[in-house]
Amino acid sequence: MNVGIREFLNKLTLEEKAGVLVGVGGTHMFPGSRVPGAAGETHPVPRVGIPGFVLADGPAGVRIEGGCCTATAFPVAVMLASTWSPEIVEKVGRAIGEEALAYGVDVLLAPALNIHRNPLGGRLFEYFSEDPLLSGVMAAAYVRGVQSTGVGACVKHFVANEQETGRWGLDTVVSERALREIYLRAFEIAVKEGRPWAVMSAYNKLNGVHCSENEWLLTRVLREEWGFQGFVMTDWGAGEDVSRQLRAGNDMIMPGGEDKVKELLEAVRSGKLGMEVVDRSLERVLRVLADSPAFKGYKPSMKPDLEEHARIAYEAAAEGLVLLENNQALPLPADARIAFFGTGHVATVKGGQGSGHTHPPYVSTVLNAARERGLRIDEEVAKTYEEALKDEMPNIEQSFKDEPDKPTLSENFLSESIIEASAARSDAAVVVFSRVSGEGYDLTPEEFYLSSDERWLLEKVSNAFRSAGKKVIVVLNIGNPVEVASWRGLADAILLAWQPGQEAGRVIVDALTGRINPSGKLPVTFPRDYAHVPSWTFPGEPPDNPKRVVYEEGIYVGYRYYDTFGVEPAYPFGHGLSYTTFAYKDLDVTLTRGEVRIRFQVTNTGKLPGKEVAQVYVRAPKGRLDKPFQELKGFKKTRLLNPGESELVEVTVKLSHLASFDGSRWLLEKGTYEVRVGSSSRDIRLTGYFTIPSEERLTRLE
Repeated sequence: MNVGIREFLNKLTLEEKAGVLVGVGGTHMFPGSRVPGAAGETHPVPRVGIPGFVLADGPAGVRIEGGCCTATAFPVAVMLASTWSPEIVEKVGRAIGEEALAYGVDVLLAPALNIHRNPLGGRLFEYFSEDPLLSGVMAAAYVRGVQSTGVGACVKHFVANEQETGRWGLDTVVSERALREIYLRAFEIAVKEGRPWAVMSAYNKLNGVHCSENEWLLTRVLREEWGFQGFVMTDWGAGEDVSRQLRAGNDMIMPGGEDKVKELLEAVRSGKLGMEVVDRSLERVLRVLADSPAFKGYKPSMKPDLEEHARIAYEAAAEGLVLLENNQALPLPADARIAFFGTGHVATVKGGQGSGHTHPPYVSTVLNAARERGLRIDEEVAKTYEEALKDEMPNIEQSFKDEPDKPTLSENFLSESIIEASAARSDAAVVVFSRVSGEGYDLTPEEFYLSSDERWLLEKVSNAFRSAGKKVIVVLNIGNPVEVASWRGLADAILLAWQPGQEAGRVIVDALTGRINPSGKLPVTFPRDYAHVPSWTFPGEPPDNPKRVVYEEGIYVGYRYYDTFGVEPAYPFGHGLSYTTFAYKDLDVTLTRGEVRIRFQVTNTGKLPGKEVAQVYVRAPKGRLDKPFQELKGFKKTRLLNPGESELVEVTVKLSHLASFDGSRWLLEKGTYEVRVGSSSRDIRLTGYFTIPSEERLTRLE
């Protein structure tokens, strides 16, 4: 124990110790709070100079309620993962950390890195990917960015919190192999490479034990195996028993309240909870928060650089746009006459609902951005939408700065004559479909598909415009994958814009017109049909109020399932087109001590500058353990390559990261491994091989 901290602890009474470990209670508004509207705060101990520590939500920007603080709305996490660029994600994290610092926040409750197990997950937009490597690398970059400002980051929700339905007490039943290789792996990478100040334990139970009361999870795995040096806090109201939580290794109880303080005090006084456990948790908390802005006496400026952060938000969104389809429809010519359809071009969704929403200074909508950029738009159609939405506009405009919602106006209100007239005078149609979801609920299977009115609109626009020889582009302004296979033939191009934050409209319009060349890749598989999704047990039993969900698919999550069992997706993991083309050549695979080095060259073979995300998958030999067909083991996004320009890409993979968990330890099997380099999981351009001569058992991954 740190001597200075031990001496500090000796100055505190039991009541003061309980106050530091237990939050002040309530939600978002605390009388006398340093930052009214923050998600949580601890009790100060002025007598010995301990301030109250302030915790605020993320991850798409600092969330402080009550109107005190305007903060930048950045792209949601799934869009950040679509950049496949740790560099831009770290830049976003740094900007969010600067805003947290400016507003007096000590710990940002972000990033969230649960796995995309099912496309209906209500908070999927807050999570990075279906793949643990991509999730962990992005989360680590985010953490490094935030913490470079002196503000702490808290990774969440630890662990197996992949749904909102029944989340408070749901028992997630999952094998240790699936935990180790998929769900824990993302957190492990974030903890080891990002070194976050804090980890948030999840609401759910893990194999029968609340995550916040699970000693195996919080002590053996997180601390003893991974070497985590920070502190663990509960999710807001998680768990049942404060004594069990502290003994398990959960150090801070949030949001707390006097009843929880009383429970802790009574547990110590009755002998149910030892003082050494309290002091252990307090040391962990104070050792970390001694470096916090509050402890150092930082005076919030209340003046973050919102203008600069808006530029970063734009850059990140631009890097995360995914071009799913393009049949010579994009980019649109500068003088093209464009007709916009769909309520999403007027009420563009910046992000999701719940703790992941933000209060930005503005939101750029597609329609406003098109006018701002001077596009030749069909104003008759635009004004028809504005007139139809006029009664909802006050709520829509408020939602831009608050929790977004979709307009109640059906998409089939336009007459066919208006659509046909627009087709006659316009060169192209852009149909914007928006979706919104959030904390506290999951989507229904019906929401995976276009609604009947959305389908009607697309069919009528497609028939009218294509009959006139005009192009039809669909923009998906969404936070979750949707079904596209049944309707993509009605469009000439599909641009996946996700939920891009406050610069949404500008980024979308700039991609449509070629100012931005899309370079994002899918961090999640788009299934052809919901019936193909491997997590068939979602959301558990009974479906209306689940108490238990079994992860029957084991390690076969996302592309691991689709690739292994030959199920054709609508769009594979890692997919994303560009306005230019790329060639791969000169693969060199070199096995060295403890790692394999993979080198190859990527060349821009098209006519426009662009960036390519090169992906490295490894196919393991058939051995004692069943393995996925292939697994992502590395990736690299190139710099902007001009036509004809090349970049030498190098990816290094530790051999230990090729191991599988056999139930008791990690097993690196002998045999010949295939290196598969490509533009997506289904677009492999180069293959190479290396051989591991003998089996090796590992107690843990490096």
